[in-house]
Amino acid sequence: MGTAIIAAATGVVLVGTFAWYRRWHLRWGATDEEIAAPMPGDDVLSRAPFRATRAITIDAAPEQVWPWIVQIGFGRGGFYSYDLLDNLGRPSADCILPEHQHLEIGGVAAPMASPPNERNSFRVAGFEPNRWLLWVKPGSSWAWRLTPLDDGARTRLVTRLKAADRLPWALLSAPLMEVGDFPMMRRQLLGIKARAEAAADPGPHR
Repeated sequence: MGTAIIAAATGVVLVGTFAWYRRWHLRWGATDEEIAAPMPGDDVLSRAPFRATRAITIDAAPEQVWPWIVQIGFGRGGFYSYDLLDNLGRPSADCILPEHQHLEIGGVAAPMASPPNERNSFRVAGFEPNRWLLWVKPGSSWAWRLTPLDDGARTRLVTRLKAADRLPWALLSAPLMEVGDFPMMRRQLLGIKARAEAAADPGPHR
């Protein structure tokens, strides 16, 4: 009986902890208003079971942040995250790469492997330079919005990732999204922030 009670109590704690963690990571850095606000691509997957809205403030103008997002991807600028895990150990770019700044609707975006295909890469579904960018692939959408602050001197960067994979892919993607996505995404946002701020102000940084 004692063992059963301990097991049940442990289960309750684990479920409660996961519920708290899930709520925290699905809205990391974002305000209630940003979570409720519409984002480009919301109509692409209206009933996605996974929806994460994260945000960060960057001490650089939107036009200084935008190029870092455009060049994200394997074989491009990297992901500014854990390079050993998502970029085969290749350091993510610390400068703007002109060869990866061209955008066109339907073009490959954020490739995660080489060669890119429909499962491992997004495609550009829409954009307004320095304002918003939308990537989509089967079962997923990834939107970025850049809002100028302080007369354009700073940027509020909001990103929303939605996923609704079908079986059997969902059996693999669901655990990865719930556990592995957030650490990578948090590191990515911090990486974009560090690079954009360094480029905007090449002097000593805190």
